[in-house]
Amino acid sequence: MPKSALSGSRIRSLRTARRMGQADLARLAGVSPSYLNLIEHNRRRASPRILDAIARALSIPPEALDESAGDALVEALRAATVRAAPDAPPETDRAEEFVGRFPGWAALLAQLHTRAEGHERTIGRLSDRMAHDPNLSAALHEIVSAVTAVQSTAAILAESEDLEPEWRARFHSNVHADSVRLANAAEALVAYLDTSGEETGLAAPQEELESWLERQGFHVEAVEDPDVRDWGRVTGGQAELASASSRALAEDWLRRAHADARVLPLTQLMPVLSAMFAPGAVFAPEDLARQFGASLAQVFRRLATLPPAAGVPRFGLAVCDGSGTLTFRRPVEGFALPRFGGACPLWPLYQALVQPERPLRALVEFAGRPPTRFVAHAVAGARDPLRFEPPVVWEAAMLLTPASALGAGPQGAGTEGPDEPALALGSSCRICPREACAARREPSIIAA
Repeated sequence: MPKSALSGSRIRSLRTARRMGQADLARLAGVSPSYLNLIEHNRRRASPRILDAIARALSIPPEALDESAGDALVEALRAATVRAAPDAPPETDRAEEFVGRFPGWAALLAQLHTRAEGHERTIGRLSDRMAHDPNLSAALHEIVSAVTAVQSTAAILAESEDLEPEWRARFHSNVHADSVRLANAAEALVAYLDTSGEETGLAAPQEELESWLERQGFHVEAVEDPDVRDWGRVTGGQAELASASSRALAEDWLRRAHADARVLPLTQLMPVLSAMFAPGAVFAPEDLARQFGASLAQVFRRLATLPPAAGVPRFGLAVCDGSGTLTFRRPVEGFALPRFGGACPLWPLYQALVQPERPLRALVEFAGRPPTRFVAHAVAGARDPLRFEPPVVWEAAMLLTPASALGAGPQGAGTEGPDEPALALGSSCRICPREACAARREPSIIAA
């Protein structure tokens, strides 16, 4: 059933639900019963004026009968069925009919699906935080330490009846100091948990930086100005950058982004990039690097921090140091990037670390409902390539491009169809449903 049939099916469904005859509705709407019959059976397109009259007769908002009103709901319902049963989705070709006849049930199912997706993301974030968040670990350690100190001092006071007044006063002072320390640690932990429930919750300096960049859309206009040098003025007064450490990280990020912008000017880069995503064209980051005399890592960072542009997809980016710790991440829909560590060891990001200076490209399929595909470009190199003195600090970067945005062809890394082989990976072992994975480190808490 085409989407244009939604209005007629919805009118018929609402009329019968109200136990209203076709003739009665036609009379109230000021049209003939035969004409209304044609509309309800999707053989005639109703004009906006007639739709308004029918809506008033049915006591519903006129926009509820707009042909485009159900489009978003149809797509949401299709996505829900595919995610719930990727192998055998139930009659997705009849989603329009279902929405047309039962709009309330369709909206409820889409809403429940959205809530389930939100819960899955929350589980992933909380699991990542509980397993790897150094701030949570430090806060709990401080509380345990304070409790132990109070317990030890209280035991001495309770068991020693012949303490001299001077020592008793000293122990009382210690109990008071440790109890204040315990109260402060508990208050800090509660405040931290209250602000860390959302993806942009403020906690560690790195989180504050990511929250600030998220609000900026990961593109700070100041980096495009070749004359800007005082980055403290750019970061000053920003609500997300609450600590001196986060402001220092932000200034380092801005200096690096500013240098990338000088090598890859926006006015010259965007026309070339848009042409790469035109129909029949090929997206090749290496060509951008050659044309602008930039390193691949610079190209990756620049692409992940561009302003929105028509025809150019949103890129994801993950950067890690030689220990495998994620030092920067630009999330992209469909590819979950853990914040604190424990990422999937199969990521091309980590494969690049053991092959320095060798560019890698792979079609990857991220575990999800349904699985999403990306073309991953990765490269590793020295953080400071001009440094002769050891130690060498290695850094790897991985650019993520939605496979749906790439055309067919060898450079598309297998985007020709769903049967093209891809590297199966996930976010982290704890929340990855791929049980039969050779790189699994621990059982998953999410059933497949």
